[in-house]
Amino acid sequence: MKTTSTTPSAEDIRKRESSSRDVNSPADAPFGGRLLVDESAVFEQNAWDHATWGEEQEQHARNEIARQSLNPVPQELVETYHAEAAENWNKFYAKNENKFFKDRHWLRIEFPELFHMIEAEAGEKNVMEIGCGAGNTMFPLLIESKNPSLFVYACDFSSTAVEVVKNNPEYDPKRGKAFVWDLGGDDIPPEVEPESMDVLVLIFVLSALHPDRWEHAMNNLYRLLKPGGLIVFRDYGRYDMAQLRFKKNRLLSDNFYVRGDGTRVYFFESEEIVKLFGSRFTIEQNAVDRRLIVNRLRKVKMYRVWLQGKFRKPLAGQTPGAPSETTVRTDDDVTEGAEGPVDTSLSLDTPSDSPLPSGTATPSLEA
Repeated sequence: MKTTSTTPSAEDIRKRESSSRDVNSPADAPFGGRLLVDESAVFEQNAWDHATWGEEQEQHARNEIARQSLNPVPQELVETYHAEAAENWNKFYAKNENKFFKDRHWLRIEFPELFHMIEAEAGEKNVMEIGCGAGNTMFPLLIESKNPSLFVYACDFSSTAVEVVKNNPEYDPKRGKAFVWDLGGDDIPPEVEPESMDVLVLIFVLSALHPDRWEHAMNNLYRLLKPGGLIVFRDYGRYDMAQLRFKKNRLLSDNFYVRGDGTRVYFFESEEIVKLFGSRFTIEQNAVDRRLIVNRLRKVKMYRVWLQGKFRKPLAGQTPGAPSETTVRTDDDVTEGAEGPVDTSLSLDTPSDSPLPSGTATPSLEA
């Protein structure tokens, strides 16, 4: 299937700068992205930033959620999906071992704090990629690092994912360590000392946990971080295209779904992020990234919603706090999406668990 009319070049999709702005910013503040002013021009670009929804779109989203609630996962299967979570992730990585690594070139723009760790004079620094998958953060850091005292830990719920990391030719036990660990478990991993991490990377991970385990995850994150340490976070937002296109028998509980491959995913609201992180950490960023992606050939509109945040563990004597408002991001990276170019061949009526069109690469779960 030809995609030349809908897919931008690699150069087009490179992010040049972050365009975050506070919702209280003046209406004429610079956005730094492609804004859809004239609705008739919607199919002239591959994507539009800061996509705003009208009441009709909001109602459509609510209707889709209501439709899903009429046909949830049969109760006799719910506990099976929860019990087999690790096994299903293992199957996913076994199937997609050579397809899952993505170039997170947007990391440096969105999370520059990560790259302070790799500077030659940064000193002894510990970074931990939680839910590492194929090592999408670990390896770019190690490859670019000029810091001889940087050590990167990588952990995942899936033992197969950890083996993928260890089999990467860039894996060096002298510079990093990969191991199996459940973020929602009852304790921090024995491989890591308490309060030893400078930065924790939490990218499309929390959404895979059962909501009942979120508090355990927050406790573990707090125990892992040094005072003053930072969490960088990105995950799915409420009413994202991926949520609205789920068909019947995929809803496990409110906003929590199971994909066709048995892996689970939750779609967050910003208020939930504040509630989760705000009691323990200082919220330095709580951002919403809204993007309208279009298939110009098929005349299909696809709305993406991601959340992004930075949460810092207070120093001794400090108290955690949250910002008064959510930051709204407007990016200049065309169809980059969460991990790279978004497959614009997918329409909203394509089930989340259906196979991709012939010739289309396996999508990242982050997209």
